Amino acid sequence: MASLLEIRDLHVHFKTRDGVVRAVEGARFSVEHGRTLGIVGESGSGKSVTALTVMGLTRFPNATITGSIDFDGTDLVTLPDNQMRSVRGQRIAMIFQDPLSSLHPLYKVGWQIVEAIQTHEDVSKDVARTRAIEALHEVGIPSPEKRIDSYPHELSGGMRQRVMIAMALVLKPDVLIADEPTTALDVTVQAQILDLIRKLKDDYQTAIVMITHDLGVIAEIADEVAVMYAGRMMERASRETLFTKPELPYTWGLMRSIPRLDAPRPGRLDSIAGLPPSLINLPSGCPFHPRCPYVMDVCLKTEPELKESEPDHLVACHLATDERQRIGRELQTRYRS
Repeated sequence: MASLLEIRDLHVHFKTRDGVVRAVEGARFSVEHGRTLGIVGESGSGKSVTALTVMGLTRFPNATITGSIDFDGTDLVTLPDNQMRSVRGQRIAMIFQDPLSSLHPLYKVGWQIVEAIQTHEDVSKDVARTRAIEALHEVGIPSPEKRIDSYPHELSGGMRQRVMIAMALVLKPDVLIADEPTTALDVTVQAQILDLIRKLKDDYQTAIVMITHDLGVIAEIADEVAVMYAGRMMERASRETLFTKPELPYTWGLMRSIPRLDAPRPGRLDSIAGLPPSLINLPSGCPFHPRCPYVMDVCLKTEPELKESEPDHLVACHLATDERQRIGRELQTRYRS
């Protein structure tokens, strides 16, 4: 199946007083109708900037954007602003990380959904309101006829997130970008939100890009996973491959930091040593080498390319493929015990 959204060699830099922030460096991935791509990484890895660039929301005077974002045959990087506005919201929608700050506090949630509909479609206010109520019902909000006239602060965190999902999906977009949609929600509400996103994907064959730092969410919903670090795609594979045969030292560190319910309780969870690098003063060579327990001389000098290790499994690492696979198997065995 042809990709609906394909990013190739995307670079996003911001000029600041302290220097150039290299927020995204050479990102490349694709997603098809009815499929979910999970993008995972620590804070500052470039996940959200990549998503905002797809939405055309990083076009600042101090921003330099190169590469291509092919959406259904159109390059969004070079698309004029007036045409991008017709794509944003209608064909590509986004659920932002914090619904309380994303929803306007002075307007009722129904008014905000109605505005989104009328911005892109020539329909009356009554028709738009009826569709807004239907959308709120579809995402599981009780008594949507009443809730449509609520202000954001009158709703719980889970309800506000559902409103954001209703607003994103009311126009039946081809692509839905979800940026940390379950952050700060309790476990029960998280599960409900993920079930809702999965159902809407299956019902409408929407392509989903799920951005998160939570590998548990990725294991629950993603078909394919891209691991980002310091603005770079470092590993990309199917969900099954990534969780059973990861080949990147950074991915190994992420896996070991997850608590498990099916293993003896450890004294302390493992963590990745050090801190993510400054995107203004990146280390030479591999950006992960200051924190990598398997660092070699070549890692300090040369940045690894994202190459195919096995069919549909891409890895950016200087370790030899057979060595990565051997270490990965040992760590997975130790992780399960």
